[in-house]
Amino acid sequence: MKIAEALPQGKKAGSIRGYCRFCETPLQHTVVDLGMSPPCNRILTFEQLNQLEAFYPLQVFVCDRCFLVQLLEYVSPVEIFNEYSYFSSYSDSWLQHAKGYTETIVERFGLHGQSQVVEIASNDGYLLQYFMEKGIPVLGIEPAANVAEVALQKGIPTVVKFFGEQTAHELVAEGRQADLLIGNNVLAHVPNLNDFVAGMKILLKPHGAITMEFPHLMRLMECNQFDTIYHEHFSYFSFTTVERVFAAHGLTLFDVEELPTHGGSLRIYGCHTEDQSKPIRDRVTELKHREDAAGLTRLDTYFTFSEQVKATKRKLLEFLIAVKNQGKSIVGYGAPGKGNTLLNYCGIRSDFIDYTVDRSPYKQGQFLPGTHIPIFHPDKIKETQPDYLLILPWNLLEEITEQMSYIRDWGGQFVVPIPEVQVYQ
Repeated sequence: MKIAEALPQGKKAGSIRGYCRFCETPLQHTVVDLGMSPPCNRILTFEQLNQLEAFYPLQVFVCDRCFLVQLLEYVSPVEIFNEYSYFSSYSDSWLQHAKGYTETIVERFGLHGQSQVVEIASNDGYLLQYFMEKGIPVLGIEPAANVAEVALQKGIPTVVKFFGEQTAHELVAEGRQADLLIGNNVLAHVPNLNDFVAGMKILLKPHGAITMEFPHLMRLMECNQFDTIYHEHFSYFSFTTVERVFAAHGLTLFDVEELPTHGGSLRIYGCHTEDQSKPIRDRVTELKHREDAAGLTRLDTYFTFSEQVKATKRKLLEFLIAVKNQGKSIVGYGAPGKGNTLLNYCGIRSDFIDYTVDRSPYKQGQFLPGTHIPIFHPDKIKETQPDYLLILPWNLLEEITEQMSYIRDWGGQFVVPIPEVQVYQ
């Protein structure tokens, strides 16, 4: 399918509020409304606490033509990523994931010293460093200058730009095209989806491969992961829908893997539609059948999600109220985007959570957006010995419970809010 066939005539994709950012169908159906929330990674300084703070709607729509689940573009990418607070290298498990991916992909595609690996949204070089160790040329493309600077300090070539057709053309003009084009947890962050995917088509060598990872919509809905909804996540993908998006730009998805990361993600493999050297794996057909059986191509499936979310909010608040009525203390672990969605939607502030901690020095000494909960170094937990530790990045449960196992010495317990409240000894 060509893009001209996929889109209604006379409209520019992603440019009109209230229209699907892929196929431009008017958006009429709400999946869930999480109320008003500040941009999730806009961490505040002490001086900003008494200043006006911007809140925007977190209303999620589903397109009744292509079933792309999406937010409207209330906050521009420039605002979000001009100075970014998330550094990938502060998660040990994510680094292990990146290293394992490198080993697998180098062997699968036979990458070597003459290959070119390009990563879009390369963050602080958390992934490309492992390709460099193998002597494979790399290039990062990262819009957040403060994060890109860390990668540059590691010696990782990085272009500080947003990615799309223009950037792709510029790189091709410089003689740089990708044998392997990577995008981990970036596709959801793109408001102009068609421009972004079209850029990948341009940058990819004729027999190159694309891999992208993103949270799987089916898992988000099955496991009630509503806290992964925030303003910088413009879109939420099923495989069925993302396949349509890539096909519209002359790219074929020839394989897919289901990953445990971020509560359940997909890793898709793409190539030029003209490239006949990469046959479509059975996993592609099988996953589409399961998504169809799960109702992801029927509107009524999306209309049940809102009640699940409301029930989770009530259960979490009931737990917190009961704990505080017993005179016990609760602190948070982490300052992730998903945690800010959860706390703001549920109205949880320092009346419930004394403080939170984070390993990133960039966040320590600051305050969470909206709730104004203070962020400290993890050592603060040893000082105050709280009764409960609420794990906000619940996708890193195993890593965090291992790091913080010492809270058991004073009878402290771990709490995970998603898919519903669970207490771990």
